[in-house]
Amino acid sequence: MSDPDSLRRFIEADARRLGFDAVGIARAVKDALAAGRLDEFVDKGRHGTMGWLPDTAARRRSLHALWPEARSVIVLGLNYGPDEEPLANLARPDRGTISVYARHRDYHDVVKGKLKELAGRMLARAGGDHAVKVFVDTAPVMEKPLGQAAGLGWQGKHTNLVSRDFGSWLFLGSIVTTLDLGTDEAGRDLCGSCRRCQDACPTDAFPAPYQLDARRCISYLTIETKRPVPRELRAMMGNRIYGCDDCLAVCPWNKFATVAREAKLRARDDLRSPALADLLRLDDTAFRALFSGSPVKRVGRAKFVSNCLVAAGNSGDAALLPLVRALLRDEASSVRGMAVWALERLAPGEAAARRAEGLAGETEAAVRDEWDAVDAPASRPALAGAW
Repeated sequence: MSDPDSLRRFIEADARRLGFDAVGIARAVKDALAAGRLDEFVDKGRHGTMGWLPDTAARRRSLHALWPEARSVIVLGLNYGPDEEPLANLARPDRGTISVYARHRDYHDVVKGKLKELAGRMLARAGGDHAVKVFVDTAPVMEKPLGQAAGLGWQGKHTNLVSRDFGSWLFLGSIVTTLDLGTDEAGRDLCGSCRRCQDACPTDAFPAPYQLDARRCISYLTIETKRPVPRELRAMMGNRIYGCDDCLAVCPWNKFATVAREAKLRARDDLRSPALADLLRLDDTAFRALFSGSPVKRVGRAKFVSNCLVAAGNSGDAALLPLVRALLRDEASSVRGMAVWALERLAPGEAAARRAEGLAGETEAAVRDEWDAVDAPASRPALAGAW
């Protein structure tokens, strides 16, 4: 095996060559604090419909549970800092707001290719009989606690990693290996008494600092769950149609953030401030074409247009009514249901007048529920269970 110090210098230099902005190494051991937080998250049902979380919890608690031969984990960060104010679109109700991370190429593809190249060159340099596995947010690996253990930053009160150098804008990837490498000092929590991320959340998704209830999180509601957004949360979502950056964007440590160097992580002009009217017109073919190579594509046209209808209902823009009316007849029941809600918000009298006709022609229970609610009070019971 190559000299450990020499190998470490090679890893750092090659990571920088590949465009990674941060690199650190940690032991592949169990993080008791992270495991405890995960167990509490699942036990309280805060994972919502993300059934894969309890299913993989045992393996997620420790890298050894996932791969007993693992000795070290190299955690790498790729800066995706935006080149504009990330929340600017929130003041433009006729436009949709897409999370910064999804305004460009899918980061999974960008980061994984770099990780594989680095891992291969590292093994060749190290010599001997060693192995690696690379992960980018698609396996039961807790990247954020690992990032803190490797010294890239700390897991802030919004549960995301915060970096002194890049603020909240780091994509994480990891190379787990049987190599026994030297480690870095763990990142120290520097949140202090600040609670800006907690106060900024539009839907009050943080029960306490360092705790998240995904069932109230706009990122979960617009991406992870296939179920309709609960009625009591829709008005709070504004025009956020894919993800949410509020808790990230307000972090004071972003004063040190820089614009992404990786060209593939620069925002596409057509995704910076898309018009809701254009998005509501998307059929499946147009949706796939617009979001080719983008993480948005994975939610599918029906879910995405449903999100856009929530934004339309919050827009107060009567010019969107013809598009909303057309979507009352959409093939996807999830779209029809949100079209009912948007119609009620933009033209309550018209929605009430159409209610009987809508119920008579609808067989899907979820859409009928939306029509039933048109004349019902706006208040709903407190959230309970997984949606």
